[in-house]
Amino acid sequence: MGSAQREEQKDTAGKVAVTGRYQTIPAKVAQDFTRPTFAAGAVLWRRSSDNPEEFEFAVIHRPHYDDYSLAKGKVDPGENLPMTAVREIAEETGFEVRLGQLLGHVTYPVAKRTKVVFYWLAEVTGGEFSSNNEVDTIAWVDAATAREMLSYELDRNVLDKAVKRLGVPVDARLILVRHAHAFSRRTWAGNDHLRPLDKKGLRQVEFLPAMLQGYRPTSIVSALPDRCQQTAQPIAQHFGFELTIDEDFGDDAWVSRMAAVKKRFEALIAQGECPIVVSQGLTIPDVVAWLSAKGRLPLEEFDTKKAGVWVLSFHQGELIGADYLASPLPIK
Repeated sequence: MGSAQREEQKDTAGKVAVTGRYQTIPAKVAQDFTRPTFAAGAVLWRRSSDNPEEFEFAVIHRPHYDDYSLAKGKVDPGENLPMTAVREIAEETGFEVRLGQLLGHVTYPVAKRTKVVFYWLAEVTGGEFSSNNEVDTIAWVDAATAREMLSYELDRNVLDKAVKRLGVPVDARLILVRHAHAFSRRTWAGNDHLRPLDKKGLRQVEFLPAMLQGYRPTSIVSALPDRCQQTAQPIAQHFGFELTIDEDFGDDAWVSRMAAVKKRFEALIAQGECPIVVSQGLTIPDVVAWLSAKGRLPLEEFDTKKAGVWVLSFHQGELIGADYLASPLPIK
């Protein structure tokens, strides 16, 4: 089951300081629920045109149910959850979005099944709403008004989480992708850097670009091993990025010149964008642990499966949010 970990730190005066948020979507998420039907959506937000320091939230009206809710929809065959969230938002609202932090999930019974809905925070970056069969009106309102309008307590709780997350602005993101599944090191006789992806890894790579689409990444860099480059190339092609190969972001460099590599990661974060780094099974957990220790989000879990993705959020260089997506493969 997707898990959340929230830790509080205290400043020098003993007062509770800003907290961080950790969320996960495990590789076999379906096994944690009884007869699940999966869906995904988001709390859509934008800055107020009257005051850029204030936020407005989208509350949708669904004529079929005559209710007010958040944008969401069921997972289609062949989709992972971030893919579903972006597609459903576009279909229901016409909006283009940038996914932010994962807010978690809610569950409720529908007939003899369990509806499981994962929600993201999502900034509207473009598009235009047109009334349709699923949604006939959208109201852009402040948080208090949105809370009053929403028909369900579950939605109000999700909105509350979104408001808290927006209380600390994210000014940079870093996406860490472990290379996809490769041929076993035990049976590979040649140079380990030349060990390629296997059949499972190639399938994982098929779904990585679409899973990352909603985060609007800005660039990509890959560690030197071929399995990292094979994982990164389809992502770079999907977004039209030039793929940079840099041995500093691989395990060998992390072990031999860790201090210098840390400076490279700090420089990426300082750019204030959303770069993707494709790396290896030693570097990624260690980097997450290091950023956690120096940020506002103490973590205890760092293991990263092959093709697993960490979406890290920062405020003024400090880690304030971490979402771990264990697999890009479609939900089963």
